[in-house]
Amino acid sequence: MEYGIQSEVGKIESILIKHARDAFVSQEQIDHSWEDLNYYNRPDFEKAVSEYDDFAGLMQKAGVDIHFLPQNDATGLDSMYPRDAVVISPRGAILCRMGKEERSDEPAAVADFLRELNIPMLGSIDGSGRLEGGDLIWLDSRTLVVGQGYRTNEEGIRQLKELTSGFVKNLIVVPLPHWEGPEDVFHLMSIISPIDHDLAVVYSRLMPVPFRQLLLDRGIKLVEVPDSEFDSMACNILAIEPRKCIMLSGNPKTKALLEKEGVEVLEYDGQEISRKGAGGPTCLTRPLLRSE
Repeated sequence: MEYGIQSEVGKIESILIKHARDAFVSQEQIDHSWEDLNYYNRPDFEKAVSEYDDFAGLMQKAGVDIHFLPQNDATGLDSMYPRDAVVISPRGAILCRMGKEERSDEPAAVADFLRELNIPMLGSIDGSGRLEGGDLIWLDSRTLVVGQGYRTNEEGIRQLKELTSGFVKNLIVVPLPHWEGPEDVFHLMSIISPIDHDLAVVYSRLMPVPFRQLLLDRGIKLVEVPDSEFDSMACNILAIEPRKCIMLSGNPKTKALLEKEGVEVLEYDGQEISRKGAGGPTCLTRPLLRSE
């Protein structure tokens, strides 16, 4: 199949997701592991399945070709967030090495499925390297931004640079704050979501000044998430095409700011699948192909 990502805002043609029923498996499985995985609260299996049906339905209505990762006994609840396990490049998949040890089997499980789709493996992060997909953002087709924090380390970034040297001209490293510490799920995409080539939603209070200034210098207008909506993941938004996006419901101020910029906003109720596991719509998805 066709694949290749060098954009965060081009129209999504095909996408990789994992349904809540295949990640959570059962209420018993949830009850056994949610606390160890640092979920904020215990998800309800039936409600999660219903929420996920609605979430996937938004992409289906938008004409996105959806590929569902199957259930895998080697993975757990967090496998519902496939963005972190793999990076899709124009030359194949790059398997990540998870900063959260409980997720260590996810990249291999994703790789098995991608091979069934005939998507080649460009390489993988190994050894002491750590890299999670939530820390990567394409600013343009030759510029890749990587957050360095508790989930992605210097060695992981070094290996990523080697793997992408043939098609990435500029790899920009952004130091991430301590915030809630190493057990938190803080990624680069916790503080920025591109919406169009010249528009991004950001939470500037946690953004390094040089990175914020870089965005402004590139002519990117910044929509500022209010403090009251940061914890409800208003900054975690999936662009399904330029100025059309999916976001968590319950963030009316950020939604209004986006609509003021001419953005079409689709919403889903993600109490079970997003809020409790701290994984918004970008985390729930790994686009396989975007077109400009």
